Amino acid sequence: MRWLLRNPVRLVPLGFLLPILLGTGLLSQRWATAEHQRPPLITALFTSTSAVSVTGMAVTDTPNYWSGWGLLLITLLTQLGGLGILTVAALVVLVVSRQLGLRNRLLVQAETAEFGIGDLGRLLRRIAVTVFACEAVMTALVAGRLWLAYEYGPGSALWSGVFHAVQAFNNGGFALYSEGLLAFDQDPWVALPLAFGAIVGGLGFPALFEAVRGWRAPARWAVATKLTIWGSVVLVLLGFAGLLAAEWTNPATIGQYDVPGKMLSSFTQIALSRTGGFSVMDVTALTEESYPLLIVLMFIGGGSASTAGGIKVSTFFLLAFTIWAELRGASDVTVGNRRVATASQRQAITVALISVALVAIGTMTVLLLTEGTVFVMALFEVTSAFSTTGLSVGLAGSLPASGQLVLTVLMFIGRIGPLTLGSAIALNTRRALYRYPQEQPVVG
Repeated sequence: MRWLLRNPVRLVPLGFLLPILLGTGLLSQRWATAEHQRPPLITALFTSTSAVSVTGMAVTDTPNYWSGWGLLLITLLTQLGGLGILTVAALVVLVVSRQLGLRNRLLVQAETAEFGIGDLGRLLRRIAVTVFACEAVMTALVAGRLWLAYEYGPGSALWSGVFHAVQAFNNGGFALYSEGLLAFDQDPWVALPLAFGAIVGGLGFPALFEAVRGWRAPARWAVATKLTIWGSVVLVLLGFAGLLAAEWTNPATIGQYDVPGKMLSSFTQIALSRTGGFSVMDVTALTEESYPLLIVLMFIGGGSASTAGGIKVSTFFLLAFTIWAELRGASDVTVGNRRVATASQRQAITVALISVALVAIGTMTVLLLTEGTVFVMALFEVTSAFSTTGLSVGLAGSLPASGQLVLTVLMFIGRIGPLTLGSAIALNTRRALYRYPQEQPVVG
């Protein structure tokens, strides 16, 4: 156990692989499907990976293909995956902080104000309480609405509320309806709780805890918290405006609604597209301008140490600040009144470039394995899998087994990749006792 704790890079993949394999074995049983027939192994593996990695992408008609027990298992795997992500993230941060030396440990503690380097039990309790409290609120709102306004029975309303609350907060995307949440796109009592739940779950506990603790003085937030909170606000607002403009006259999405209806549907879809994976619009009917917007938002993802995927909001905006400083000829990259360490800049560049390479390789592989697939659709599906978002244009279900296996691998890598890579870089950072002569090669 000490060997694993000293090497979180080895702990993280194992922590997700074991429940994926267990879920695959259970979903392969006859009782897991509505027809009581054994599903293909790739279907069980894809669904289990999608649930544990809190992606929500499906290759089947989820509510009709899986039995009630199968859907309950998917819910449990999603909850396990979400709690596992947050717990493993906490362990990684604490273990990494212990091995960085006193100076860097203090820097990490300053950036993650709520962690504390020793009180792991308190941290994990706060994570669990936060998760279950948010899910309980969402369950109450959604279940109550379904019971009172949609003539659901109390049991059915409660089950639907629990299922979608777990999926929303953990940024999964499975739904109990074949068309996603299209039926509720104009119902704020269902759409908004799930949208805000996905946003909160996608912020990450370091940023969330510090923002709640220091909400009266946001100027004192750590750089990571500022980048995550304000960056998320910017992305949601820009995405909302962009999607609203692109779909304003599209009769297949929001064109037939009045202005408040257009705004509600667009906001909900953007909030869920960044991380959650639910669809309140017909994704296959979007205008051509909407796909690049959603691809970028999915690729960026949510906050660090959260249930969201992507390269993370803080990584994206740190790169933006780095580019801006370089264009201005500044010697330092600053965010607010803080100078960003060079090591953090290099880590952000590394994570972003490796992620771009993986998405590019995945897209080309999917195109090679299929015929007649439009490039932007393949890119959309691959980005959704890698960023563990789960939105789909229907390509995943029509892919051959080899193509579905590619998406499965991308979901697994996308879930463990940034966390594993970041901790690996941090743990391998050593101060050399010598430096070579400097040279400045021509760039561009």
